[in-house]
Amino acid sequence: MAFWRSLVAFSAVLLLLIHGSHCFYLPGVAPQDFQKGDSLQVKVNKLTSTKTQLPYSYYSLPYCAPLKIQDSAENLGEVLRGDRIENSLYVFKMREPQMCNILCNLKLDAKTAKEFKEKISDEYRVNMILDNLPLVFPLKRTDQDSTAYQLGFLVGLKGQYSGSKEEKYFIHNHLAFTVKYHKDMLTESARIVGFEVTPFSVKHEYEGKFDVKTTRLTTCDPHAKHTVVNSNSPQEVEEGKEIIFTYDVEFQESDVKWASRWDAYLLMNDDQIHWFSIVNSLMIVLFLSGMVAMIMLRTLYRDIAKYNELETQEEAQEETGWKLVHGDVFRPPNNSDLLCVYVGTGVQFFGMILVTMIFAVLGFLSPSNRGGLMTAMLLLWVFMGIFAGYSSTRLYKMFKGSEWKKVALRTATMFPAVVSTIFFVLNALIWGQKSSGAVPFGTMFALIFLWFGISVPLVFVGSYVGFKKPAIENPVKTNKIPRQIPEQAWYMNPVFSVLIGGILPFGAVFIELFFILTSIWLNQFYYIFGFLFLVFIILIVTCAEITIVLCYFQLCSEDYLWWWRSYLTSGSSALYLFLYATFYFFTKLEITKLVSAIFYFGYMLIASYAFFVVTGTIGFYACFWFTRLIYSSVKID
Repeated sequence: MAFWRSLVAFSAVLLLLIHGSHCFYLPGVAPQDFQKGDSLQVKVNKLTSTKTQLPYSYYSLPYCAPLKIQDSAENLGEVLRGDRIENSLYVFKMREPQMCNILCNLKLDAKTAKEFKEKISDEYRVNMILDNLPLVFPLKRTDQDSTAYQLGFLVGLKGQYSGSKEEKYFIHNHLAFTVKYHKDMLTESARIVGFEVTPFSVKHEYEGKFDVKTTRLTTCDPHAKHTVVNSNSPQEVEEGKEIIFTYDVEFQESDVKWASRWDAYLLMNDDQIHWFSIVNSLMIVLFLSGMVAMIMLRTLYRDIAKYNELETQEEAQEETGWKLVHGDVFRPPNNSDLLCVYVGTGVQFFGMILVTMIFAVLGFLSPSNRGGLMTAMLLLWVFMGIFAGYSSTRLYKMFKGSEWKKVALRTATMFPAVVSTIFFVLNALIWGQKSSGAVPFGTMFALIFLWFGISVPLVFVGSYVGFKKPAIENPVKTNKIPRQIPEQAWYMNPVFSVLIGGILPFGAVFIELFFILTSIWLNQFYYIFGFLFLVFIILIVTCAEITIVLCYFQLCSEDYLWWWRSYLTSGSSALYLFLYATFYFFTKLEITKLVSAIFYFGYMLIASYAFFVVTGTIGFYACFWFTRLIYSSVKID
């Protein structure tokens, strides 16, 4: 208990330090006021596609660009997400509508036409930012009286002219922006609370020679109050065609306050289905947990009472069950040092997830701070290394180990080495696609420094402290000669029981997993951390209970090799997670490129491995506590 109390205390101090360095952000503390006529700079972000999952910088396409392209400072999480935030030619004046502003014209050659066609075919979306709000495209729901929002707008569309079967490509070259603002009646200043767009494809026409400043378009003329309202005469993407990029800006006063401006983005999903699914999942899991707990308490108390009533050695020998293996139950397992490494890594992950969840629920992780969640998780992972080292060497010393430095080194490097290998392979593939999702060398160096410069030393510090502590004493002595394990029933086969044990923990997170995968791979926001935290608590309880039950049945069958099996029982839920990710890939995603498929399965493999480590460690500690409890509760002759 002292260990977990110190974990929570350390985590609270650490997050306060991180919060002070602006990695966390409380929504509603830094609004920006704009007076009428103030300049509004629109920034452009990456191009994204759910079909390829490969982001590209905005200027990878020959869009209208300023003379000097300036990158905005990105945090570690933004870089890893592939965000590339840059300045643009889109400049508005606060509360001053503009009609048919001309940005530039572009004469397509074979290369640029091909680039636009590829992005249109892959359904790439353009992302922009105004006052830290992402651009959204509103969609009216036909079944409900509400509006859904999609992030960004499509580069263009594929279609056919009436009477023709030939497929053509059309680009969205006219953007009708709507900036929503909330006005302060006392100061006349306003705050931006919404940023929407309606894209059009328009074949602009003009007379004479084109000049950005003087040319008057016949298809869109502010002097004649003639604006674009449809795409009936679309702009085709073909070699030799000229594209003129234009935009309108409309300002709308809104009742939405600045502190609530993210609500529209965060309430994209059908919340009724979400609520029903979560409650349904909770009820099932809680019911099963209650049944399991009731059976365990009744059975276990009866066994302990019966064993304590035995008076003679002969009666004890006639008995069968978990008491008979008391001389072997705490015998160190095979590859005990590897088990210590995995347990330490699991504690590191558990601490990272728990602290992240708590502070996300409290509102410290705002979606307005792009990349903040990923940055926080990386930093927490690094600093939780001290608890990884402590827990791994404490267990190692209990197994009578002496080479704690080797265990500390493996704890500090094994999991990150596996993940880094997969990460570098995926990054090389993304580099080959010239995607902005490829992590630059500077960020690579920062990640390596976090690993070797901070995490590894902290693991060694924790290991040193853990090894200096007195060894954990077992409640019963271990015999010198191992007891022979009797032949087991088919349902107690290790592989079968391990695979069965992973079903219930996976069932606890199954519903929430769908929403998480959708937010990651279908480019939607996920900010329902209250639900997620509740599901995480249920996952902990479920992992613990299913492992204890199967461990009890195993000991009753006089099989004392529980150490590794307790870890693998709940850890096997990671296998079901990966299988579900495969099912999700083929049923929900439209990925066709091989590189994108490798990218998806590579990252889901990392996620499944991490899930295995976390759930396995929870199951192991539950079984460890359970065995110590029951064997300290009976009289051993």
